[in-house]
Amino acid sequence: MTAFDQPRAFHAADAVLARWGHDLHALVQVLRETQAQTHWLPRDLLAHIAQALHLPLAQVEGVATFYRFFHTRPVGRLRVLFSDNITDRLLGSEALLARLCERLRVAPGETDAQGRFSVDRASCTGLCDQGPALLINHHQVITRLDTARVDALAALMLAEVPVGEWPTEWFRVDNKVHRAGVLLSGLPADAPALPEVLAREPQALIDELARAGLRGRGGAGFPTARKWQACKDTSGPQRCVVCNADEGEPGTFKDRVLLSEHADAVFDGMTIAARAVGAQQGWLYLRGEYRYLLPHLQAVLERRRASGLLGANAAGLTGLDFDIGIHLGAGAYVCGEESALIESLEGQRGTPRIRPPFPVERGYLGRPTVVNNVETFCAVAHIARRGGAWWAAMGTVSSTGTKIHSVSGDCERPGLYEYPLGTPIAQILADCGARDAQAVQVGGPSGSCVPASAFERTIAFDDVPSAGAFMVFNGTRDLFEVARHFARFFAHESCGLCTPCRVGTELVVRRLDKLAHERGAGRGSAFDLQRLHELDVLLHSGTHCGLGASACNPLRDTLTHFGQVYASRTTTAQFEPEFDLDAELSAARRVTGRTDSGAHLHTEHKL
Repeated sequence: MTAFDQPRAFHAADAVLARWGHDLHALVQVLRETQAQTHWLPRDLLAHIAQALHLPLAQVEGVATFYRFFHTRPVGRLRVLFSDNITDRLLGSEALLARLCERLRVAPGETDAQGRFSVDRASCTGLCDQGPALLINHHQVITRLDTARVDALAALMLAEVPVGEWPTEWFRVDNKVHRAGVLLSGLPADAPALPEVLAREPQALIDELARAGLRGRGGAGFPTARKWQACKDTSGPQRCVVCNADEGEPGTFKDRVLLSEHADAVFDGMTIAARAVGAQQGWLYLRGEYRYLLPHLQAVLERRRASGLLGANAAGLTGLDFDIGIHLGAGAYVCGEESALIESLEGQRGTPRIRPPFPVERGYLGRPTVVNNVETFCAVAHIARRGGAWWAAMGTVSSTGTKIHSVSGDCERPGLYEYPLGTPIAQILADCGARDAQAVQVGGPSGSCVPASAFERTIAFDDVPSAGAFMVFNGTRDLFEVARHFARFFAHESCGLCTPCRVGTELVVRRLDKLAHERGAGRGSAFDLQRLHELDVLLHSGTHCGLGASACNPLRDTLTHFGQVYASRTTTAQFEPEFDLDAELSAARRVTGRTDSGAHLHTEHKL
């Protein structure tokens, strides 16, 4: 019902509110489930929900306008969102989007006159290994798009054929595991059962992680044992464990596969964490783009409850009262930052908190909270059964264990590859069939752009850290356009809280657009490059969270290693900066106390 049918909409909202017990902390879920029935969220409907939850209308409107998947103006009953990650674009997604719009006679971002459908773009959908891809109504995916599939899609949409009657092959999602290590191979058949693991003393579980040297797999690499110990040692009657499955870093899709094939190991890791820190409540924060995984994950949790692994006296251990709920995101990259994720869990806008206090001290509902990502909890499940020494024997002294890489872009075999940390980039390129690679974006846009001259460097916390993305660009790709695309992504995803990020990311986009001659009509100059360097320093040193600090990483790396693609767009043949960028960054760090290089937003942050 695109047109607002108020009685029906209010009835739908009341049913959803009742299902969530009129819990104001469930506001994001209430809005999501209500919109699934009403298609959009008019102001009158938001006012009705606000009244039912005893919240100000402004607060509810603020939440509804924050998340990309919520609509406060009419949209089509059928909403098509093309994945706008750079790898989808390299595969022709923009031409396919234009083709669909032409056949439907609708402009991108608009709705047809009858309110039947809308076509727009979304950020990376976590399907880079089988793109171009798109989302239908935010929760169904179509992979491996080509002109024939788009033409058939247009015909079905024009004929208003229900989605359930579309070819099932379109919705197939393949988990392309090309190199499985210990995590992607799953737990061995003779591994101790979870009750046997949980019977150990809480401190013994934490000590085993310390022996393993396990560091968070989200990108920043904070020692997991230290995080858990801090939570355990913080006073408070209740504690929480949160799994960050908001895999929003463009180019990353490893968590999608782990949740599809190894969900029990992830939930084992969360339960072990609950035993170690004394938690009663667990949450899996699942990114909105992975909505199609929800029935599978709920079925796994129900099976675990039926087996006694969750709930009162979980796993037969008296006093271990622990259960796990699933919170579905609504499209906000910034919610990968752990404090923003907690805000979203509490029904708020996903705005990063000022720290301290840290989540281990004061997290979800003010309780001490451990937040780790999917791959980290999966590793915990293995370490608890196989021992810390076993994990520490893989990788390097300072970067122990294995790392899963989501490989996409210009290669023959995109998919997942798991290697011990310390593996050279060159080996991964050889294994995935990448030829003539001029650069690899490691860790997503907030990571590092590594040129061909540095392919012997290794993936490790003390060399090239990675949150999991590994995007390959061959010699035909324009890395200026890659950096410009990433700049637009950061500007779009900024939460808007702090001025340096809100304004600075937009200024970066405008300068790059000018250099691209889209706005400047050829007026690009070395002065623009100078300003880009200055914006880099500002964003890196003066923003509230990791999004702003990381926003210029692609710009900085491509300027450093591929400066010719910028110089060719200016009226000056050669650009020589008027100041030393490294010196400026060092000075900024001394003033702000920031010591990182713009760590990944989707990380398990330092305490």
